[in-house]
Amino acid sequence: MVLPDTAAIFAVPPELRAEVLRRVAVPGATREQKLHRLAEFIFSDDGLALEYDNSTTRTVAEVWRDGRANCLSFTLLFVALARELGLDAYVQEVGEVLAWYQGDDVVFSATHVNAGIRLGSTRQTADLDANILITRGRPRAISDTRALAHFLNNLGAEWMVEGDLEGAHAALRASLAAAPDFAAAWSNLGVLLGRMGDTAAAEHALLEALRRARHHAPALSNLVHLYRRLGDERQARHYATLLDRLQRTDPFHQFMLALECENNRDYDCAIRHYRRAIRLQEGEHPFHFALARAYFLSGDLERARRELVRAHDLGPNETVRNVYKGRSEQLRPIARQCLTVIGVSAMQLSFGDAEGLGSRKRTRREVFLAEMEQVVPWQALLGLIEP
Repeated sequence: MVLPDTAAIFAVPPELRAEVLRRVAVPGATREQKLHRLAEFIFSDDGLALEYDNSTTRTVAEVWRDGRANCLSFTLLFVALARELGLDAYVQEVGEVLAWYQGDDVVFSATHVNAGIRLGSTRQTADLDANILITRGRPRAISDTRALAHFLNNLGAEWMVEGDLEGAHAALRASLAAAPDFAAAWSNLGVLLGRMGDTAAAEHALLEALRRARHHAPALSNLVHLYRRLGDERQARHYATLLDRLQRTDPFHQFMLALECENNRDYDCAIRHYRRAIRLQEGEHPFHFALARAYFLSGDLERARRELVRAHDLGPNETVRNVYKGRSEQLRPIARQCLTVIGVSAMQLSFGDAEGLGSRKRTRREVFLAEMEQVVPWQALLGLIEP
């Protein structure tokens, strides 16, 4: 098996290079104009018409061939093409994010990468993944070799899921050769070795992941499962305690626990976890919107109104703030009428499609913000309380 190297994952096919130079590198264009035109070329119907596909990690050449990319493959494509245009582009590690994938109806925590571009004294970011709800930590520029480690780690995880354990093993070992401190690859290798029956090597890999990043929750969780599988309850309890301490101080974990409570219609539980998430990471409007929804569904309409106002105040732009608009003092009587007509027991968390704000296609982030429309006539309610 021949695994790609750094040059291979960034390589731009000659036909794509010629098209980019013809379509984007117009005479006299500034760096900002080139950046804008590149984004248009990648997504427009008469350009690459790139589509999001989280199932497979592709090289730049494979993205060009298939017209599909996940966040890592898009980042490689954008960085490679920006460099062809003479722009100073690089891969960034964003750290941990909360992401919602509509097709799978799931919110989860994961690491993420995107593209960074230096334009003189300013920096711009290009990110394909509109599923990102909240990020933790600032983006950090990484080397192309580190980007290769991400690529090979992705391949290893994908091949492990597909049952190609030998291929996955080769990819994960290559990832660690490129970035020996990459905790995610150590953790994935530990899971793989456990599946291959080498529990001693699996334990070593998972402990190495923790040595590289002692708060790495997946490695802690995987160690708990490994020790329970081996019948070592003392070690399992030890790492379960460490994991519990970490998760109690993790706003993303608290948010996901709240969503689980809400799906089970246990709104007091949801409220408790949403409030804890807010205490741990204040300033995130989706946290306050979710808490407003939980209060609303529990019948506590005054607190729902207050959280909706807070979400509005934290909204990053007018489009988002418009979702939270309305006269908060009029929420109580109208909400009561809605509760009487619909019944709280019929309301469930939904991540289905919603109507757009205007004629353009909304991002999944905006759909998430408007998903109350799916569980109660929220947009209609807000319309009733407009000035």
